[in-house]
Amino acid sequence: MALIIDGKQVSQKILAELKEKTRELKETKGITPGIALLLVGDNPASKSYVASKKKACEELGYFSIVEHLPETTPEAEVLKLIHDWNHDERIHGILVQLPLPRHINELKVTLSIKPSKDVDGFHPENFGRLVIGLPGFRPCTPAGIIELLKFYKLPTSGKHIVVVGRSNIVGKPVANLLYQKNPDANAIVTICHTGASDLRRFTRSADIVIAAIGKPKFITSDFLTNGVVVIDVGINRVDDPSSPKGYKIVGDVDFDDVEPIASAITPVPGGVGPMTIAMLMKNTFLSASGELKYEA
Repeated sequence: MALIIDGKQVSQKILAELKEKTRELKETKGITPGIALLLVGDNPASKSYVASKKKACEELGYFSIVEHLPETTPEAEVLKLIHDWNHDERIHGILVQLPLPRHINELKVTLSIKPSKDVDGFHPENFGRLVIGLPGFRPCTPAGIIELLKFYKLPTSGKHIVVVGRSNIVGKPVANLLYQKNPDANAIVTICHTGASDLRRFTRSADIVIAAIGKPKFITSDFLTNGVVVIDVGINRVDDPSSPKGYKIVGDVDFDDVEPIASAITPVPGGVGPMTIAMLMKNTFLSASGELKYEA
């Protein structure tokens, strides 16, 4: 039986530590971590994500602003709001929930966020800092994956890690984090994508596979070898007539098929997902406390 990597347990530990640190920060320095959350439109998944982030802020004692704008909001209005938040001393982190409506340029919006308040870690300056090993905000899901591997003492140094997916949100940043020359990384990393004529040739040689492709139950046991560690980042909604909601959430990995041969595996839900919000809260605290220095 594989070790089940419990993201809920790890995230709760991180959040409990942050709650205590937040209390100390308020008492000693009079600083309350603050985050501004922007949602444009009525995407149900986005509304749920923003609600979860707001709830986490309330539980930690953070100050939060949630701005929910109509789908038809002009791009200029979004940029003006971010400009105001950039100059608001109460706000230490700014998060714009993606995707945005088509008439709004996501890159322009991302670039408008002050890098020192970019707690999502998507600004090119923070991405560049990640690549060359300078301090900066790390994207939340990749950072959460690193924390899971550390918590469960799953070694990465010298291991072959195959990342299936090359998105700017998960695939590219997690690959860059894992090959850094530090004790919690130092891996040999292969990034796989649709250009691979035979994906199995790569995944079968992996000690650790990170699946982030957005295809439900795509990775099956025949992609893997015995004893592999499997990190499933996928969150896919599939029809399920037996569910009251009419659907269920599954990962990019066929859990039931893969679990018997894996040494460790993340479930979906309950694996990587809870870590994303925990790391967002951690980034916001780092911004508020001044622990993250932007000097070289």
